[in-house]
Amino acid sequence: MVSVELVKGSTVEVTLAAKGGGSEAKSKFAMLNPSDSIVDWVLKVVPQMGAGWCPPGILGIGIGGTAEKAMQIAKESLMDEIDIHELRERGAKNRAEELRLELYEKVNKLGIGAQGLGGLTTVLDVKVRDYPTHAANLPVAAIPNCAATRHAHIVLDGSGPVYLDPPSLDEWPKLTYDVSGARRVNLDTVTREEAAAWKPGEVLLLSGKLLTGRDAAHLRITQMLNRGEKLPVDFRGRFIYYVGPVDPVRDEVVGPAGPTTATRMDKFTRQMLAETGLLGMVGKSERGPEAIAAIKEFKAVYLMAVGGAAYLVAKAIHASRCVAFAELGMEAIYEFDVRDMPVTVAVDSKGTSVHETGPAEWKQRIAGIPILA
Repeated sequence: MVSVELVKGSTVEVTLAAKGGGSEAKSKFAMLNPSDSIVDWVLKVVPQMGAGWCPPGILGIGIGGTAEKAMQIAKESLMDEIDIHELRERGAKNRAEELRLELYEKVNKLGIGAQGLGGLTTVLDVKVRDYPTHAANLPVAAIPNCAATRHAHIVLDGSGPVYLDPPSLDEWPKLTYDVSGARRVNLDTVTREEAAAWKPGEVLLLSGKLLTGRDAAHLRITQMLNRGEKLPVDFRGRFIYYVGPVDPVRDEVVGPAGPTTATRMDKFTRQMLAETGLLGMVGKSERGPEAIAAIKEFKAVYLMAVGGAAYLVAKAIHASRCVAFAELGMEAIYEFDVRDMPVTVAVDSKGTSVHETGPAEWKQRIAGIPILA
């Protein structure tokens, strides 16, 4: 979407946002009645977004105008700097700022947390923009931005091209990730009995051959199964990674290969587990009741990779080859050779989902904590 605004001056300011599909897919819109509560509506739709938008991030709220105007100003608000803490210190000066503070407090008290696993922080900031509208209408849009905020800001003044320097890594805190206690899993020899011992929330390091497949591949597989045709890939005892890898550049084995939202594959899960012998799935965000029931019935497992970190996830992939449906491009089935790919047990073979237990626990724990205190 390109939005152009003509203003006085001799420069051109450009703000670019490369928005993730996971967060864009969770956009919400409603034409409320003028007497309806915007806060109540937001608190209803944010849990419906699940974890597919890769929280924590920014929540943009657009109010007024027309349906498309509300969506536009909600998205434009996501380009503003995070300043909720400065707003808290100086206090709200208008209704929009009051709404920002109220929603920031109440959304974080939902306990959804990072990657939907529960925690104190679901949103880093809430932005609100409004616009005049018809007295009979109250268009409201809510658009989340994921933790990977890919923005660029440039100013052209006619003196030549603009070059953007990458941010210095020194600006980030030094973090270490200790995987010494993680369970190492050999995908080439793993058994259903072994997978049954994995606990919800446990960190695993996957090595071996990992199949890929998402929407288009799953649709093709189910169509073939329904026609009684033999599949081009044997899924028995295998794991499938919900990903559409980007083409490699230069000496890369594969381009960014982050997980896609697993709930889109829920409608295929029962048939895949029942008719192919698939043992496990890897994706991001929660699974719905239908998929969880199938996982429990067939003693399968669902593992979660970190969303919003596609480039880093790809570092665990050391080889890649297309094994089926090459004409689907990035949606084809590939076989990755992975080494120590970090994942978390999100749904175990007994049907326990950390996306249900985690937020429920945190919502209770933080019920009495003032988020802005």
